Amino acid sequence: MKYTPLCLHPCYKETLWGGERLKNEYGKSDAPDVTAESWELAVHPDGMSTVASGPLRGKTLQELGAMDKNGFWGTDCSRDCFPILVKLIDAQKDLSIQVHPSDRTALTKNGEQGKAEMWYVMDSVPQAAIYFGFSRRVTPEEILRRSEDGSICEVLNRVPVKKGDVFYITPGTIHAIGAGILVAEIQQNSNTTFRVYDFKRRGADGKQRALQLERAIKVLNCEPMLPEDCKANSTVCFPAFTMTEMFSCRYFKANRLDVHTEIRLLCDGCSFQYILCVEGSGEIVHDGTNYPFERGTSYFLPAAMGDYTIRGTCRVLLSRI
Repeated sequence: MKYTPLCLHPCYKETLWGGERLKNEYGKSDAPDVTAESWELAVHPDGMSTVASGPLRGKTLQELGAMDKNGFWGTDCSRDCFPILVKLIDAQKDLSIQVHPSDRTALTKNGEQGKAEMWYVMDSVPQAAIYFGFSRRVTPEEILRRSEDGSICEVLNRVPVKKGDVFYITPGTIHAIGAGILVAEIQQNSNTTFRVYDFKRRGADGKQRALQLERAIKVLNCEPMLPEDCKANSTVCFPAFTMTEMFSCRYFKANRLDVHTEIRLLCDGCSFQYILCVEGSGEIVHDGTNYPFERGTSYFLPAAMGDYTIRGTCRVLLSRI
């Protein structure tokens, strides 16, 4: 089988806090007018991305894995489920205050999985901020009381953000993306979220959106956190490109590539690679064929594809396991 770069088509999610930036600025012309999330690399019951063009058009990554798991996913992908999920998130309004479980605290017998995630801030309005961890130690009783009276944000770290910031959200950390922030999220392949507070907003049915306080209390880290400790940047510079290690953990590795002219890379058979363009434009060159991309375009690179080159003037996020 011949392995080539596969441009992906995302799955869109409409939510009351979403906006129009993904549609208007990031090439998602077929997205709903108000789009909260674009699931760019997704193999999940709640959403699937598909191959956008070529002989494999319409195929999901699950179907590609069934055809040739080692060739497409890689020999390090030992589990049956695809390991990671990558999203673009447009927070026109504040997201809910929430927490994710770990693999240990998730109810795997009920189909839940842990969720560790990394945020790359693609853009933000002035004075935008995220909520990240407790500013002091709290008790479960205080969390319940503050969720009820709406004062929960008073005991959270409010962290100003700017374009290019990176945050790793460990399971158990209370958090929320604030209004006016556009995020690329790389995470475990999980959609398990427990809401702690949602600003008493109402859904399309007119009812306040449900909270999952009982489950949240069981997985929350109630100790204070220092948000500065969660920014990870290790950079090496060359004339043709700059490579920044954003984060590396047991679930995924994520690098930022700032390409000035070109960079040569290799899919070595161990893991697929995933390219998401967040600034500029360029092309992937493989086996004599050029695969163009611009801001918002993403490519799945099969593990057995071999060497390739990224050319252009662009910033891309490269993730793998």
